[in-house]
Amino acid sequence: MKKFLSVLTIGFILLNAAACNNEGESVEGPEEINVGVAIYQYDDNFMTLYRGEIERYFDELSNEEVEYKVTVTDGKNDQAEQAAQIDNFITQGMDVMIINLVQTTSASTIIDKCEESGIPCIFINREPSESDMTSVGAEYAGKMTYVGADARQSGRYQGEIIADLDDKGDLNGDGKLNYVMVVGDPENVDAKYRTQYSIEQYIETSGLEVNKLVEERGDWKQERGNEIVANALAQYGEEIEVVFCNNDGMALGAKQAIDAAGRIVGEDIYLVGVDALDEVVDLVEKGEMTGTVLNDHIGQSNKAVDMAIDALNGEKLDTYYWIDYVKVTK
Repeated sequence: MKKFLSVLTIGFILLNAAACNNEGESVEGPEEINVGVAIYQYDDNFMTLYRGEIERYFDELSNEEVEYKVTVTDGKNDQAEQAAQIDNFITQGMDVMIINLVQTTSASTIIDKCEESGIPCIFINREPSESDMTSVGAEYAGKMTYVGADARQSGRYQGEIIADLDDKGDLNGDGKLNYVMVVGDPENVDAKYRTQYSIEQYIETSGLEVNKLVEERGDWKQERGNEIVANALAQYGEEIEVVFCNNDGMALGAKQAIDAAGRIVGEDIYLVGVDALDEVVDLVEKGEMTGTVLNDHIGQSNKAVDMAIDALNGEKLDTYYWIDYVKVTK
């Protein structure tokens, strides 16, 4: 019995020693911060880059004092699916949430849940309406923000890229621009603004009239960009002078359709997108695409992470934080 007790005593001493440093103080690991990141859809070129940078930056900021544990979910472009994921984040007691909404029209419901939970929330990429962003109480208002780029600017830049060409995009010289518009998701404010402001800015900068041949929803997908532009080319042929795409994914699909139709970008048709994906920047550099607009996923994602950490530290957030777009041409 004495031998058994001595073994227990020795074990206790060893365990106690392992839990102390050389000065006899308890050794504690870094504070664990749980971050829930809800992405509208993994199958999106731009958001793949964005979420990857969020994870990388949180990992970079982890140290001996604090460790950020990031859980990312795929909303699969289904608002009900994403709502359940956010409910789960709240149940799990996440310290902060970063949310890329499936549908901005559902923002008010999500915001109500966030406010009720008291968990700081950073909205990204898909901007809730101003009325939704300003609907919360004063106490929670400083815990919620939107980090993104003003889509009106990206639309204006697309219009300027075409208007600044030597022929202003007017290939047939009739004083009127015949164009095709490939729209992302009409419910998304980015799609609305890029569609509207690209044409308004073109008219203002070029002084020419415009003639919309096709405007169709592509849901940000490359295959839809291909399908829409292939059909437009089959219907209107050489009448089409410019193809505007709300993002680079759809622009890549449009490029495939243009190539298949035997048209040559920069010679007998022009093509612009938004995002500045590596593949598209390479095409622009080669002269095989007219231009794109940098949607700075690094600047936006890093700012979102910084604001999440500020909120965790009790700092009051502004309602909006904006990151500029940048025109990309050859």
